[in-house]
Amino acid sequence: MDILHEDSGTKGRYYAVIEGHEGEMTYSRASPQLIIIDHTGVPDALRGKGLGQALAAHAVEEARKGGWKIMPLCPFFRAQAMRHKEWHDVVNL
Repeated sequence: MDILHEDSGTKGRYYAVIEGHEGEMTYSRASPQLIIIDHTGVPDALRGKGLGQALAAHAVEEARKGGWKIMPLCPFFRAQAMRHKEWHDVVNL
């Protein structure tokens, strides 16, 4: 699954297009060291295919590479972070 990235400096998103449908995870940059993940959207046609989980894992890896932390306001991402203790090095719960 190829996850793409758009960034405008203060806002951005990770997204993927699968079978003609697009799912995304959006964020705002609160500071150079902190992003706020505020939304995950996966269309019904892609539910159960692991896209939301893949987007969340990708965001965590990007945070590790970039040296920043994630504040999860998105209920989906927050729930995933609670299940993945190994993400707590970059997720502020």
